[in-house]
Amino acid sequence: MPFKDLREFIAKLEEEGEAIKIEEEVDWNLEAAAILRRSAEEGLPAPIFQKIKGYPQGYRLFGNSANSFRRMAISMDLKPDTHPRELIEEYIRRRHRPIKPVLVSTGPCKENIHIGDDVNLLEFPVPMQHEGDGGRYIGTWHVTIVKDLDSDWVNWGMYRHMLQSKNAVGILQASLAKHLSIIRDRSYLPKNKAMEVAIAIGVEPISAMCAASPLPAGVSEVDTVGGIRGEPVELVKCETVDLAVPATAEIVIEGEMRPDETMDEGPFGEFTGYMGGGREPRPLIRVKAVTHRNDPILACSCSGIPVDDNAVFSMTKAAEILELMREEGKPVTGVFVPLVTTHMLAIVAVNKAHYPGVAEDIAHLIWASGNIGHETPYIVIVDDDVDPFNLNEVSHTLITKCHPTRGIVKLEHSPVISIVPWLNREERKTRLGAKAYFDCTWPLDWDPADVPKRISFRQSYPAEVQQKALDIWRKHGYGEKA
Repeated sequence: MPFKDLREFIAKLEEEGEAIKIEEEVDWNLEAAAILRRSAEEGLPAPIFQKIKGYPQGYRLFGNSANSFRRMAISMDLKPDTHPRELIEEYIRRRHRPIKPVLVSTGPCKENIHIGDDVNLLEFPVPMQHEGDGGRYIGTWHVTIVKDLDSDWVNWGMYRHMLQSKNAVGILQASLAKHLSIIRDRSYLPKNKAMEVAIAIGVEPISAMCAASPLPAGVSEVDTVGGIRGEPVELVKCETVDLAVPATAEIVIEGEMRPDETMDEGPFGEFTGYMGGGREPRPLIRVKAVTHRNDPILACSCSGIPVDDNAVFSMTKAAEILELMREEGKPVTGVFVPLVTTHMLAIVAVNKAHYPGVAEDIAHLIWASGNIGHETPYIVIVDDDVDPFNLNEVSHTLITKCHPTRGIVKLEHSPVISIVPWLNREERKTRLGAKAYFDCTWPLDWDPADVPKRISFRQSYPAEVQQKALDIWRKHGYGEKA
């Protein structure tokens, strides 16, 4: 059964040993985040902080809900040990069965309502996450909702939000290809009109997953959430803006982004594992209302060296790339975006019966696909005798099959997101960097006799010998790896 809210999901994570209550008092100033970061780097259970220094009993902080394939599988109501390949395929299957949301009259997110002068975002235990951050970040694992004025497109995205004051938050738009930027640039700024924004924090897990997914422009994330859950999302109208939000959200922030109104934002310890974004004037959201549940849970992600909650981008990006390849008829057998690569590397396996130039076709298809392309500067193309989900095999084929000059193809002055660490100052400003693909396929014009034979358990022994070897190992207590 799909989870109704974040609280049901947390209970399931606890049941599976994937979350743990921290009963000791922790400080919102770096201390809670240090525990979150250690949890992320060591693959420990997701912390649920029960008592935050300076905040009322019951106000909680929770993070690391999506930083492993196990937790992603649990969020989709699958077995925790579901293989990433099957997780990606199941995501694709469900994504093509969208279910529209239902509007309800009220919900738990309306248990407390603060409007106008009663708004105080400092009411919540917003963490200071890293030394050197520009401020406390209230939006790191959430849903940011905006509406296109010229169509019925309502976009759910995820953008970092820095606490500017008790009634204002900042926002980073790292790429002009992000959907919020597209909507604002084409629908609001030409009319010199403020854009209404709702930020829902502490939503059930699939809503956050889809907000973070690189779905195509115009596609409804909330409909997709319904399809992946197998049940419609219940939405409730906001108090002061013409938007609807998940009724079971823990905290909802309502506001507007006015034209040309900015405030310094950043830097912030980003998913790249480095400080990202610098400190610059960036758009400001003036908060008009806040609603929240009793004893609210502030959901967050403490980003940094992988693997953290941004792992969900790896799964959903792989799914979108695989879908794109299938739609274009490319001979692709699998796609993997490794968690440790901060979702900036895609590994694409192709059928050995491919055609000359297939690696270039695949790379340019990915790079031309908006958000996906801007956030994937590296692509590795392998033959399908290499398992793209096995990083040992991929590393081996990269070194032994990719020619250092012919196999590495670079693209200069190409759009990227502004927080890529290797960009220089001018590249960050223009969002024009570089990309490269690595062709790890054997050239088709080689004589078959010149193609080296791969030596491995799967390829160097007859099937009956493999089976006997496996049987002997099983007898000694060693099963076959998944």
